[in-house]
Amino acid sequence: MQAMIRTLADVDALHPFFFPTVVFILGACIGSFLNVVIYRVPAGRSIVRPGSTCGCGTPIAWYDNIPVLSWILLRGKARCCGRPFSVRYPFVELLTAALFLAAWLHLPHAAAACGWVFLSCLVCATFIDLDHMIIPDAFTIGLALAGLLLSSLVPALQGQHSGFYLADSLRSGSASLVGIIAGSGVVLWIALVAEAALKKEAMGFGDVKFVGAIGAFCGWHGAVFSVFGGAAVGTLWIGAALLWQKVAGKPGLAAPKAETPDGQPAEMGLGVHVPFGPMLAIAGALYYLLLRGWVDAWFEQLTSIL
Repeated sequence: MQAMIRTLADVDALHPFFFPTVVFILGACIGSFLNVVIYRVPAGRSIVRPGSTCGCGTPIAWYDNIPVLSWILLRGKARCCGRPFSVRYPFVELLTAALFLAAWLHLPHAAAACGWVFLSCLVCATFIDLDHMIIPDAFTIGLALAGLLLSSLVPALQGQHSGFYLADSLRSGSASLVGIIAGSGVVLWIALVAEAALKKEAMGFGDVKFVGAIGAFCGWHGAVFSVFGGAAVGTLWIGAALLWQKVAGKPGLAAPKAETPDGQPAEMGLGVHVPFGPMLAIAGALYYLLLRGWVDAWFEQLTSIL
């Protein structure tokens, strides 16, 4: 085992771009699978069988299913019938690859590997919520349980590294559990207060569970940050969408889906429902990949003042 570790370290030292390249390719391949998950899970279909098929029903050959590259070579159209493939497919593949690479470059490798699970679920939840205004339990309850388990097995996920594995594991698992409870609790109270003030539902229960799932990987600091950071992201996103709609006279391609309270499609504006899950996911990913140290330090200063 030591020889193997030494060999991998030697490879990394001699070829510093080798592992980042492997991670990027792995992320693109996982992103290709996530496209299947995003499409099939809301429809209640198996994510394993059948294999990928064109909209006309023709199975897609493996050489036409290479992440990003096949879409470019085929110019975004199916080989069998010529119908166009959405640009979302290569976008999800590139996004997942970039997130995997960012985790590898910025985090300890064990935390990065756990982060691949977390970030993959954030990607799925984001695009399913954008399409259907729902976040399936697999990406809320399932993700929370995965975060609790991984935090207990990999204490570095919650920043525990005293050298005593059992103690670190207990502390890390406890931090994850507190993140689940605190994250979902904060959003639930916000939702209840907003509903009482507005006399209508202000936030779906899926968002409550989703913040709990983020807390399972990020602790309570990350869960709370995802709520308020997500609100900031949403303000910028919706503000830009409204500005574009006013200038162009129609919603932009990047505008979030909007619905009336009774579920009918609507233009962006006051009184409509928009998916909050993508905003929470962006804030959660930012905390996990880049902002943990800064946010945790801010919370420590706030706690000392109070």
